[in-house]
Order: sequence, then structure tokens, then C-alpha cells
Amino acid sequence: MNGRIIFKGNTKAEAIVSAEGISFYGGVDPETGVVIEKGHPLEGKSITGKVLVFPEGKGSTVGSYVLYRLKKNGKAPAAIVNKECETIVAVGAIISEIPCVDKVDIEQIKDGAQIEVNGNDVKVL
Repeated sequence: MNGRIIFKGNTKAEAIVSAEGISFYGGVDPETGVVIEKGHPLEGKSITGKVLVFPEGKGSTVGSYVLYRLKKNGKAPAAIVNKECETIVAVGAIISEIPCVDKVDIEQIKDGAQIEVNGNDVKVL
């Protein structure tokens, strides 16, 4: 699947998929990489080292800095794949140097699948 590069990179990892948007500020613990938003489908799950697949971000612009803290703490996702990457996630991915691609049909990606992100190409392995 080809998408639009937000931040270029190459990685292979397990997908963790949400059909709901993610708020990094207040929704993900930057110290552990665990989703803490009450009622979120990924609540209690770690995004660390995984290809995080979700439709779009939500919430405060501080979420960009939460992504940066995740990276600095070694708890960031290996890559981010979105249906539509909005400003919060885009800025966070860029300043954190996390490979990020959007304009992808995320419904084709299943939780637990092995994913390769290479530039604008997203492959389910």
C-alpha cells in the first residue's frame, strides 16, 4: 500500500491497530508506552516498538511532545500509519524521527500482523 510520507524511515514490526483516534496527551503514558485513556480499545496495551496504526490523532497539541518523550524514553512506536495524519501526530513524528505514513487504507491491516514501513510503502508481511 502506498501512502504519503510524513517522516521517512524503514522499519519492520508487529502492528497494534485501533479503529479509534489516539490522544497522546493524557492517553499514552510517556514513561511506559502504555495506552492509559479510559475506555480506549488499546487501554492497557503497550505501543512500544510496534507499528501503531490508527485513523487520526486527537486532543491537545501537547501530544506532539508526548511522542517526543516516548522516543527519548525508549518507549515510542517503531512507526505510525494513519488514515489521515493531522498536525499533532505529524509534528510529533517529525521531531521524534518516528517513521510516519498516512493516506493508507488502514482497514487492510490487522492487529498483530507483521508490517514493513519503507518510505511511503506499507506492506503487510
